[in-house]
Amino acid sequence: MNYHNITHDDMSNGDGLRVVLWLAGCEHHCDGCQNPITWNPDDGLRFDDRAKFEIFKELEKGYIAGITFSGGDPLHENNAEGVLKLIKEIRQKFPNKTVWLYTGYKLEELTGIKKEVAHSCDVVVDGKFIKELADVNYPWAGSTNQKVWRFEHERSTYGKSK
Repeated sequence: MNYHNITHDDMSNGDGLRVVLWLAGCEHHCDGCQNPITWNPDDGLRFDDRAKFEIFKELEKGYIAGITFSGGDPLHENNAEGVLKLIKEIRQKFPNKTVWLYTGYKLEELTGIKKEVAHSCDVVVDGKFIKELADVNYPWAGSTNQKVWRFEHERSTYGKSK
């Protein structure tokens, strides 16, 4: 899994101040995409322990609400497995932080690991960006065809045997 950037104290990609991991790899190629540089899954930097340490250091800050996965597409075949592993680690270490994910895939079309990743998040913003439906006043999404899905997770027991 490759990434392009880790943004600190981001206010535009989810509730509260967040850390954002901008992943490489997207097959949607939406007209008007804000990040076409992230389309090639082989570009960017290899996600390694140093990048994970940077994310975890940010998540340790009490004022950081959580992490957002964007890109590119976190559900791209090169990313889904690594993103799921990282979400599981974040849930264990930071159970009170929220996880947001932006994807060009529609939630109801997801299967397998992509579906598992999406359902492990608190919020998923799904659907391709459509330039003709762009609306800067549409909360959390770039175009009005996109949906914002919220999932409830038991924070105190996530990842533990019941």
